[in-house]
Formats: sequence, C-alpha cells, structure tokens
Amino acid sequence: MNVGIIGSGTMGSGIAQVAATAGCHVKLYDTNQAALDKAKAALEKILSRLIEKGRIDTVEKERIQSNISYVDSLKALSDSNLTIEAIIENLEIKKKVFSELESYVANDCIIASNTSSLSIASIAASLEKPERCIGIHFFNPAPLMKLVEVIPAIQTSKEVLETSVQMIADWKKVVAVAKDTPGFIVNRVARPFYGESLRIYEEGIADFATIDRSLKTLGGFRMGPFELMDFIGNDVNYTVTETVFTAFYFDPRYKPAFTQKRFAEAGYLGRKSGKGYYDYDDNGKLIQRHPELVSESQNNELSEKIFNRVLVMLINEAADALFLNIASAEDIDNAMTKGVNYPKGLLAWADEKGIDWCVSKLDELYDEYHEDRYRCSPLLRKMNRENKTFF
Repeated sequence: MNVGIIGSGTMGSGIAQVAATAGCHVKLYDTNQAALDKAKAALEKILSRLIEKGRIDTVEKERIQSNISYVDSLKALSDSNLTIEAIIENLEIKKKVFSELESYVANDCIIASNTSSLSIASIAASLEKPERCIGIHFFNPAPLMKLVEVIPAIQTSKEVLETSVQMIADWKKVVAVAKDTPGFIVNRVARPFYGESLRIYEEGIADFATIDRSLKTLGGFRMGPFELMDFIGNDVNYTVTETVFTAFYFDPRYKPAFTQKRFAEAGYLGRKSGKGYYDYDDNGKLIQRHPELVSESQNNELSEKIFNRVLVMLINEAADALFLNIASAEDIDNAMTKGVNYPKGLLAWADEKGIDWCVSKLDELYDEYHEDRYRCSPLLRKMNRENKTFF
C-alpha cells in the first residue's frame, strides 16, 4: 500500500513511522526541506534507540527506513492509496491543501485528516468527492500510543469507513469509531479532568500539588491534571478547551478557566517554557513542589473529595457521549484507556462505583451550585431507575 503523509512535524513523522513499520510505502511531504531533513534525522535516532533497547535489529531498522521517502512536492503523493494530513489546526489551510491534493491523487484514494477537534464534514466539503474524506486521529507519540480515533463525516461512504478501520487495525492500532462532533471521544470526555480540577483550585479547596496527588494516589492516574497540562502545554490545552466550548454553543460543562487563560497569557506554558503550574529546570525536569501541609485525617478527607468530584464529572461526560451516540461503550472506554492512559474505562468505573453513587454525587454538586455544568446525564438517571449497568 502507498501512503502519503502531509506534514513532517512530530505527529506526521510518527504516523509515517507507524505506516512504514506495518510495511506500507510511505511518502512524507513537507514544503520545508529543513523540516524533512530534521524528520529523517529524528527517525534515525528513534530507530537506533530501539536497537539499543533490543526492540528491533539493524535489518528491521533498514526496512523501516527504506519504506519512507521524503518529498517536497504534493504532486509526488499522486500514487497514494491513502493520504493523512497532519498540519496546523487551521480549517482554511487544511481545505486548501485537500483541494489541491485531490487534483493529483486517484479517484479511489482515501483523503484523511489527523485533526483532533475540527469538523470532518467541513474539511470534506472542500473536495469534489467528499465521500472519500475521513478523520483518522492518532495520539502523540503515534508509534507508542495504541489508540486511533476514526471519524466518518456525514459525507463519508460506508466503504471508506470500513477500509479505513481495517487499514488502521492492520497497523496494529486499537480503533475507536467516533461521531463527527467537537473533540470526538477523548478530547471531549477528558475535559473535566482539567476543567473540574481548575475549578477546585479556583474555589480555594486545594492547591495544584494536592489535586494532582489526590488523582494519582486514589485514582491511579499516571499524571495529575496540572502535571499533564504542563506536559501538553497550557497554550495548547487552553485552545482545545476554548474550541470545544465554542463548538458546543457555550455549554457550561466545557467552560474554560481564567486560571489557565492567565497562565497561557503570562507565558507559563509548562515544561516547554520552564514554568507552568510547577517550575522546571533547563532539562524539563520538575522542581518539586509539595502539597499544602494538613493533618492526615484532613488530607484523606480532602483527597477523597477531590477525586470523587473529578471522577464523577468524567463519568458523566462519558455517559453523555454514549447517550448522544458519539461512540459505543466499548469504544469510549478503549479511547480513554488507550488514548490518554486512564487506569480504567470510565463506564466500567461507573459500574464499579455504582450508577446510584454517580447520580447521587452529581445531584449533590448540582444542589450546591445550581449550575447546568453539573447536570446529570439522562442516561445515568435512566439506568439508575432501571437498575442497569454499562457492561
């Protein structure tokens, strides 16, 4: 199979590596020759490191490298069976690239976007044959992260969807099919992990380190929300939140936090700037910041309060995604465990905690704040009445 990748940044290069490893003949395209040279050097370094770790041998390294060619002309992708765009998150730029690309590739070439939140229907509308367009969203770093969200637009043909799912599965990825709605699965369902944690901080309930420790210790999350926002970049994370909030017609569930906005405006972006919610040294290593000092009993009670509040908001978001047919229960839970490394699927977690517990906790929050942000998903209420579980 011939695969064209548009954009040789971290994501485009990672997707190229995945496809080449699976045996595809890949052409990695960029208008910038220096960027292509950088991508080629980065792949050499990555594969050499894999040899050092005993993951591959020199023969495999050479096979992967030989499967990738680097091109600076979009027309060079004309023989592609599949093209995946991984460029800047700008709808007009993507549309322009897709429109030009379509004039070069065959009529049966699938044209895909790696966008994390833009409308696939809008992108598809730039094509003469919109039925060939689909969203294929990898997670960073693409070679390591197992999940790929596949998002058909309303124009996408059934054949293109089925072929895309099979191809990505053949690349040894876990596929989650999602409806073309803002944030798809992961970037939608994960919003409360950041948003509710920021809200807890803004209310003065706990500091960054205490909130992070609570989610890691009680929830088993690999990183706390503030550590993760620093890792992602406060500018990037805030922009995604703002985009989802706007796309959902300003639903209060997705309302951004002024704290994150101010940190982004101040240039406190996290690891990449040396300062975010925490401070970092020149190598990006965390300079330890300790939680507030409280008694052990206070600490345990506070940690449980924080964890339960964030968890139930995540569960509510996952349940609402299922209620609105964004994806299947299995795909939603796979998306969160394979896409952002959650310790458990949120719907399975809801079963474990009890649907009645979820409804009760959400109603407690709504009774306290009387904000639509805390409305309980109709699906959770229905399941509670009928004494049902997700699995």
